[in-house]
Amino acid sequence: MPASSAGSAPISKPSSFEIKSAQLPLVALLLKSDNWDKVSAELLQQYGQGSESADFFDHDALVIDFSQLPPDVPVQDMVPLLKVLRSCNLIPVAVRGASPDWTAAALAVGLVEAPPEVVRVKQAEAPAPVTVQEVVREVPGPATLVVDKPLRSGQKVYARGGDLVVLAMVNQGAEIAADGNIHVYAPLRGKAMAGARGNTQARIFSLCLEPELVSIAGVYRTSENAFPKDVHGKAAQVRLSSDGQEKLLIEPLKA
Repeated sequence: MPASSAGSAPISKPSSFEIKSAQLPLVALLLKSDNWDKVSAELLQQYGQGSESADFFDHDALVIDFSQLPPDVPVQDMVPLLKVLRSCNLIPVAVRGASPDWTAAALAVGLVEAPPEVVRVKQAEAPAPVTVQEVVREVPGPATLVVDKPLRSGQKVYARGGDLVVLAMVNQGAEIAADGNIHVYAPLRGKAMAGARGNTQARIFSLCLEPELVSIAGVYRTSENAFPKDVHGKAAQVRLSSDGQEKLLIEPLKA
């Protein structure tokens, strides 16, 4: 241990705080357009106050990902976008994949630069020009959430960080979501969204599949597009294809 210099007091460990490393769950905004007005409008439509998913985020830390944009995109004022993100209960903290000019603009408004090895985003093709994806990182989550009462129209249940098990009917107009898998051991007639924060391996299982909407990691299908007869009203599962096409597969459950 190095000796203290002459006349100086030895360095003591502070008693009022301690600095430790930490791993936090983050989400990433994968930009697919540099049209701030369009991005903001679609964010507010999907997650803004008054939308169906207004309470989806709970002040989650967010990384803004520029990796899908051309490197020569002109720098714009980021403040309006940051305000929109905060109104959606997201807390922007960093940028990644940005050009030097964009990175400088982000630093100027209080964001930090996230190196690629810290934040790796699971890429997925989607029709919308902006998607919110889960950062790929092992984060311990809470235990599986179990619901044993019927869910009526207007009720919403979200299993943050884990799976959701429902033991009673999910009626039309009800909405269930989980960061992991969803299991419904009863008729599923409302909306079900598994892998809500980008987990493409999540699945939906139901003993009687009659949903208004099913979604895996943001890839969805509604009842307007009729479900096949071999799965509608029967025991079935919903998953994403494993060929990288991000296509929903709806298959019978076999004993």
